[in-house]
Amino acid sequence: MATREDILAAAQRHLNVDPRASMAVLAAAAGVGRATLHRHFASREDLLHELGTRSLDRWEASLDAAGADECAASGDPDRLRGCLHDLMSRYLLDADDFGFALTDGYLTSAADLIARSDRLFDREVALWAAAQAAGVLRADVPARWLGHAVYGVLVAAREALREGDVARRDLDAMVLSTFLEGGAAR
Repeated sequence: MATREDILAAAQRHLNVDPRASMAVLAAAAGVGRATLHRHFASREDLLHELGTRSLDRWEASLDAAGADECAASGDPDRLRGCLHDLMSRYLLDADDFGFALTDGYLTSAADLIARSDRLFDREVALWAAAQAAGVLRADVPARWLGHAVYGVLVAAREALREGDVARRDLDAMVLSTFLEGGAAR
């Protein structure tokens, strides 16, 4: 019998391939009937909200695990460089798992998800600003722009994987070089 976790995992995998999938399609992908899916999630929005919350949980966990706040406070260029590498690698794993969350319109319409996303983005921007101040990232663009650029690179990575344009084993190096060299101090 499929658990709530099994259903969420199957829905997440399927939404990464088909972000517009209906509840009937998601139920089938999870190997359960629609009634079972609806017992766990009253609507598609409820399911998307749960997946959005989990995506934000992973974003926050990535920032925490990479020590983003501590690295930003340190101002140490080597430590910041290492943190950026670690964080981008974590983000790519999240993009593999939660790729649909990067572009799903629902996630930009739920007020609680937007507020939490804004708080996480502010933490991230503090890291970009510290890396700029330390000479690791270019200082001729706003730190918030760097955050948007990371988002763009992650969406590009998701699409390139989905289309088969790049191998997963090459993705970390490609994304890191695109962001860090394109964003490197000049």
